Amino acid sequence: MLLATAALAPLGAAGPSLAKPKTNAAPLRVVSPDGRVQLDLDLRGGGLSWRVTRDRRQVLAPSRLGLVLGGGGLLGPGSTLVAVSRKRLAGTWTPTFGIRSAYDQACEEITVELRDPKTGVAFAVAARAYDAGCAIRYVLRQTPDHASLTLGGEATHFNLPAGVEVWSSRDEGEYQRSTPAKLAPIVHPDLTGSSDVGPLADLPVTVVSMDGRAALIAESDRLHYPRAMLRPAVDPADGLAVYLMRYPGRATGYSGPGDTPAAPTFVLDVGQTTPWRVLILADDVAGLIARADLIPTLATPNLLDDVSWVKPGRAVRIRKPYSTEAALKVVEFAAARKLDYVEFDAHWYGDGTDPSDATVPIPGLDLQRIIDAARAKGIGMILYVDRVPAMRQRDAILDTYRRWGVAGIKFGFVWEGRQADNDFIFDLVKACGEHRLLVNLHDNLRPAGMERTLPNYVALEGVRGNEQFPTARHNVTLPFTRAVAGPIDYTICYANPKNQTTNAHQLAMAAVYYNPLTFLYWYDAPDKYAGRPWPDLQWFDACPTTWGETRALSGAVGEHVMVARRHGQSWFLGAMTNETARVLKAPLDFLGKGRWTATVFADGAPARAAFETPVVIRKVEVTAATVLPVSLAPSGGQAILFEPL
Repeated sequence: MLLATAALAPLGAAGPSLAKPKTNAAPLRVVSPDGRVQLDLDLRGGGLSWRVTRDRRQVLAPSRLGLVLGGGGLLGPGSTLVAVSRKRLAGTWTPTFGIRSAYDQACEEITVELRDPKTGVAFAVAARAYDAGCAIRYVLRQTPDHASLTLGGEATHFNLPAGVEVWSSRDEGEYQRSTPAKLAPIVHPDLTGSSDVGPLADLPVTVVSMDGRAALIAESDRLHYPRAMLRPAVDPADGLAVYLMRYPGRATGYSGPGDTPAAPTFVLDVGQTTPWRVLILADDVAGLIARADLIPTLATPNLLDDVSWVKPGRAVRIRKPYSTEAALKVVEFAAARKLDYVEFDAHWYGDGTDPSDATVPIPGLDLQRIIDAARAKGIGMILYVDRVPAMRQRDAILDTYRRWGVAGIKFGFVWEGRQADNDFIFDLVKACGEHRLLVNLHDNLRPAGMERTLPNYVALEGVRGNEQFPTARHNVTLPFTRAVAGPIDYTICYANPKNQTTNAHQLAMAAVYYNPLTFLYWYDAPDKYAGRPWPDLQWFDACPTTWGETRALSGAVGEHVMVARRHGQSWFLGAMTNETARVLKAPLDFLGKGRWTATVFADGAPARAAFETPVVIRKVEVTAATVLPVSLAPSGGQAILFEPL
């Protein structure tokens, strides 16, 4: 629902509410519905900047704004203020899947119309203030020749208060803690060798102030535009600056930036909006988790019309060596474990190179029989396809898979970064949606709310996941960083000797990490679980992937996290710690009235190696008044299912 204080014209279109401003003397302000977040746009002195406060405390000091023209000039400073319009949004919208059943869209918005006297370009700056944070973007209105505009980047800055710490990473690397001026995440040549070089950080970046308040810098609605990163500004007094990628991240087949096709400029069409530059704001880092819905809220609404066929769920992959009988055993395992999907991973159709035909299974693999057997048990089939065949034979792949009865596609080694890369992704996901196929993208990707625009986009990687067996510290850093930005395909491994964590830690991930298409048992085959009861797997059997409600109970970056999520009438709590054992306190006031049975999957006595620590299961009766002690072993965790009595 929209409540008008001025025009209700959609963002990007000048409406009849535009009014000529009386003066440039004061900043133009938007305020969140709860009054806590204030965003000021300032054009005084010929500059263009934004400033953000929350509870009257500074989040951003005045931070420069602008667009970098293809020839190197700057669009923004020195522009003439033409008109200002305002509007308010109220109410909620309903996501196809998400961290809660309804997302708050209430905000105040201001659109400031500007004209650059040097170039004659007319553009706008739009800003919104929500209870969960704020966002800003640019809109191209007009060029002198009524054509598109060639750009070389952005001059959007984040001038953070003194004393803040930032948590950042590159590609699928570990997160590093630094100051804005020393932002330089560790570069992994095997992952970053083909991408942009320099002291660059992928979005999102998490910021923690000296008093514990937290902000997440992210982007939303990245359509027909390069992906953003952050770098230290040229002038350290300007804090962090937006950097737009000129190379694709992890471009396989290329040795380095000099070998990869670069895109130093890109085109903005008249009427086009840039992505939102987003600040999610919370009293502490745990508060960021439950505010992850701001990023899809800012994104373009669903473009696929009917998406009732989109079904989130849990999946297991079928691993090599491939055979019809082995695949059917995985289907039986998936049915027994109440999973929703099985996935054929790489090379079911060949080796993934240019000559490979992704519509022809390898000899001896009766793919149609396997698909039909899975569908008969209510299980969907997902097929892996590499980027090269997806580019070469997209239409044939989509038509064939739809005819076979395939439920979705996992695309691997997908390039994201340049405008052309991102256009390819959008067109691919949209075409899949039009063929009623789910999409999971893998490789160096970052979410920007496209799961709202194209709801068949149910999962993406862009994370140092469990297939790389990271540390417990890394796992309890992700909930406050990468995982806040959107779905995170972590590929959970269970009871694996290479895990650096306990099995209860692995169980808890299913509730802590939000991913509508959650992969379980990543390195496993059905034979591993044969002949034993495995009562701890009851948790995975029950734990869903999309939620009616999310509560972040406690957390600290790199130390621990505790999250509770509701699905239907049941609550699922996940708690994880780093290499330090600890006891957390879980207030259960989220449960509501009545008595509840808590089935607790906890760490047993610590073993020599973390993965050998047993899972101990117990049941306890609780109420909303209970404060439950949650004991975690080193690198451990706990998963708790609450069901009403």
